[in-house]
Parts: sequence; structure tokens; C-alpha cells
Amino acid sequence: MAVGCLLSGQSLANAGEVTFSQALQRAQENNPNMAAAKWQVDISQAERRQAGLIPNPELSWEVEDTRSDTRTTTVQLTQPIELGGKRGARVEVAQRGIDLAALGLEQYRNGLRAEVIQAFYGALQAGMRVELAEQSRQIAQRALGIAQGRVKAGKVSPIELTRAQVQLAELDLEATRAQRDRRIAEDRLQLVMGQGSVSELRPQGDATRLPEVPATSRLLSALAASAELRSAQTAIEQQEASFALEKTQRIPDLNVSLGSQYSAADRERVNLVGLSMPLPLFNRNQGNILAAARRADQSRDLRNAAELRLRNEIQVAAAQWQSAQVEIQAFESTILPSAQQAVDSTARGFEMGKFAFLDVLDAQRTLIQSRAQYIQSLAAATDSWVQLERVLGDISVIR
Repeated sequence: MAVGCLLSGQSLANAGEVTFSQALQRAQENNPNMAAAKWQVDISQAERRQAGLIPNPELSWEVEDTRSDTRTTTVQLTQPIELGGKRGARVEVAQRGIDLAALGLEQYRNGLRAEVIQAFYGALQAGMRVELAEQSRQIAQRALGIAQGRVKAGKVSPIELTRAQVQLAELDLEATRAQRDRRIAEDRLQLVMGQGSVSELRPQGDATRLPEVPATSRLLSALAASAELRSAQTAIEQQEASFALEKTQRIPDLNVSLGSQYSAADRERVNLVGLSMPLPLFNRNQGNILAAARRADQSRDLRNAAELRLRNEIQVAAAQWQSAQVEIQAFESTILPSAQQAVDSTARGFEMGKFAFLDVLDAQRTLIQSRAQYIQSLAAATDSWVQLERVLGDISVIR
């Protein structure tokens, strides 16, 4: 039996069919966490708008002496004027916040794509496990039928029949577990897609067709353009902008006042013009300036740490993916075909009296274990793919 036919996944039910592109589109449209992440950009843009506004003027009304014949009434308008470039520095900080929000959304989009890959291919691999469990049951049933015939003919001990029945019972349990795991995997896929587990879902695809691993050197070269590293760099720029903003706070603002004063006793009105400014004798914002400088230094170290961590994650994921691909190729080209041939040969030999039933059981166990290890290798390759997607985004464009 060809491996491609064995593991194609084409026997899945047609109910609730969904392809990978459809699953990804639904996740981007319906996932509530994705919707929440999109709002952060609007929030940052609103904060940028607020940062660019000038201070409101202050209107004051004052009465001296409440007696109508002698009271003095003053009406005054005071406008604060920001000096030292405070408004521009504030806007720069807010602009960096918009950039960070956009990069955060890109990071979340990459993470959501990675989750869809994990859930979609996990469901496909769970479906493969169901198919393989059923095929193993059929092999065990065939062996049981052969054992029954040999026992009736008096050519083997009844213990051989018991062994065949035990193996079939074990495979029945494995098939039940595989069905349960597939339901769990499909429920997880529906959760990632942003919909409840209310209907049957069948992912359509071939879990054995994974993308080729890009060269590690190309993956590392793409790291500089990754959303997480760009976000770390933008965080440095934001902290530097905050440092510049704190330095502008050393310069006090000027308050310009214009008003009119009327004296009931003198029956005269006079105009008022005033200027006021705090004297920066004690508080020159020294502590906040120092704290902002240290936060900028901290963000640089965090960016360097992020780069080291991401480079290590990429190298490890690429190495694990390459190793898993070697295993997959070995299973597909040699191990699975040989194990299947061994099962067929020992079954025919046992039926003809050339092999003991233990040889049949051993060949069957080897095939079953090989199939399970094959699926584990596919899962390991998928995990590495997901890790790279989470860091770099769509790796199909990296070649």
C-alpha cells in the first residue's frame, strides 16, 4: 500500500469541510482576540490626536467687596503657552505609540496564523491517526481470521487465537482514543477560528505536505524585518522620545493673561495684561529625566536580549524541522513500506505454516509503532514550522 494513499486524508467526511486558507480567513475575521488587538491602533491614534492639542484657556471672574457701591469686578482670560517644544515632543511619543500598536497587531496576526497552522495540521494529523488505527484494526482482524482457521484445523495452539484477540482489543481502544483526540483537535480548530464547537468540522488537506525548510542563513537574515524585533527597536525610539519630552519639562510654561477690571466706586474700567511663569529653582524635573534616560538604556538591552533569543529560537526550530524532515523521508521511503511488506509476508507465511503467530504479532506491532512515530515526526515538523511562523510571519516568502 502506498504511503501517499495511506495518509492522504481523503476519506474524511464532507460535512463542515474547511481548507487552510478558509480557516485562516475565518480566524482573522471572527477571532475575538484579533478584533480586540485591532482596537489598539485606534486607541493609539486617539492618543496621538490628544497629544497634539494645545492647552485650554482659563476664564476667571473675581469680585472684591460685595457692596454694590464699592465693589471691584475683574474678568480675566489666561492662556498657557507651552515653551521648549513640549507639544512636539509629546506628539513624537504618541506617534511612536501608534507604530508600536501597528507592530503589535502584526505580531498578533503572525501569532494567530501560527495558531491556525498548529490547530489545522493538528486536526489533519489526528484524522490520520484515526485512519491508521482503523487500518491497523483491519490488519489485526485479518490475523484473527487466519488464527481462527489454523486453530480449527488443529495446526496451532488456541493460545495463538487468544493473542490475536488481545491485540485486536488493544487496537479497538486505540481507535477509540484516536476518535476522541480528533474531536478535541477539531474543537480547538473551531476555537481558533473564533466559532463555538457547535457543528462538525473536517479540515481538508494533506498533513504530509509541509513546506520546505528555508536555509537557516535566510531565516536569520529575515529576523531584522520581523515584527517582534522591529517592535523592540521602536520601543527604544519611544523611550528616547519620552526622554526628550522629560527634558522639555525643565522649561516652565508662560501664562499670558488679558482682562478687564471695573471699579464701582470710581466708575472706571481698566484693562489688565499679565505674564506669569514658575521659577525652576528646586524642581527642574531631574528625577523624571534620569528615569527616562535609564528606561531608554533598558529598552536597548531588552532589544539586544530579544535578538539573541529570537536568533536562538530560529536556529533551534530550523534544526528540529530539518531533523524531522529527514525522519519523515526515511519513514515514507523505507520504514513504512518495509514494515507493511513484513506484515503481509508473515501473515501469508503463518497461514502456510512457515511462521509462528508471534512473528505475525511482532510484524504488526512494528508497523503500528512505525506509523505512530511517523505521525510524531510530522507533528514535530509542524511545531517547528509554527515556531518560525510565530517569529517571522509567513515563511513561504523567505527563499
